[in-house]
Amino acid sequence: MTTPNLFDTHAHLHFPDFAGDLDAVLARARQAGVSRFLTIGTDVATSRAAVALAAREPDVWASVGVHPHDAASADDAALEEIERLASAPRVVAIGETGLDFFRDLAPRDAQERAFRAQLALARRVGKPVVVHCRNAHDETLALLASEGVRETGGIMHCFSGDVGIARRCLDLGLVLSLAGPVTYPKPGALPEVARMVPADRLVVETDCPFLPPQGFRGKRNEPAHLAITAARVAALRGEPLADLAARMSENACALFRL
Repeated sequence: MTTPNLFDTHAHLHFPDFAGDLDAVLARARQAGVSRFLTIGTDVATSRAAVALAAREPDVWASVGVHPHDAASADDAALEEIERLASAPRVVAIGETGLDFFRDLAPRDAQERAFRAQLALARRVGKPVVVHCRNAHDETLALLASEGVRETGGIMHCFSGDVGIARRCLDLGLVLSLAGPVTYPKPGALPEVARMVPADRLVVETDCPFLPPQGFRGKRNEPAHLAITAARVAALRGEPLADLAARMSENACALFRL
C-alpha cells in the first residue's frame, strides 16, 4: 500500500505536550505519510515558539496569532509582536484567531476586537487566516465577511458546523478543514459535510495534542493519526485515499503559497 502524502494543516507541535519526544513524534508522522506540518501559535509566547520550531524543521511552517481564549491578552503590544513575527520567513498564516462562545474564556467584546485586529493584519501582510469558531458561526461569518476575508483567504479550522454553514464558508472563499471528530461514532453533520465540500476546498488536520480520532480518544493526539482522519474522509467521499490526500495537500500548499 502506498503511503498517502498528507499535510497536517493544524498542529501545536511546540506545546509542552510534545517537549519530551518531539523528534519521535515527527518521525512517526513522516512514516505515516505526513510530509508537511503547520504549527499554530495561540498567543505571543506560543507564536514565538512556533516560529522557532519552523526555523528548525524543514517540513514545518508556522502560523502566528492570538486564540479567542487568550483574547484578553491581545493588547497593542501583543498585536505589534504578532505583526513582527508575521514577517518571519516560514510564517505562512495568521491565527489561530476567531470566536469561541462555547467556553467563553475571554469576554466576547475582547474576542471580537482581537479577531478584527488579526484579520486586518492578515490583509496587511497578505497571508491567509486560520479561523477558530465554536458556537459562534453567525457572528464569525458576519465578521469575516465585513473584514474582507476573501482578499486573504483562510481556513475554517476543525469545522464543526452543518452543510448550510459549510456553504456559507465556501461562499466567503474559505477552505474547510476536517479533524478527528469526523471519525467519531456520533459525528453530527460532518460526514455530510465531508461529502459535499468541493475537492479543491478541503483539507485535514489533527489539532494535536487535542481531538484524537476514534481509537485514540483520551490519549494525546499526534500528527501520525492524521492518516486515520484522512482515510475516513476518503471513505465518506468514495475516493482513493492516495488521490484525496494528494489533492488536500495541494489545496493547503496553494492556500499557504508554498
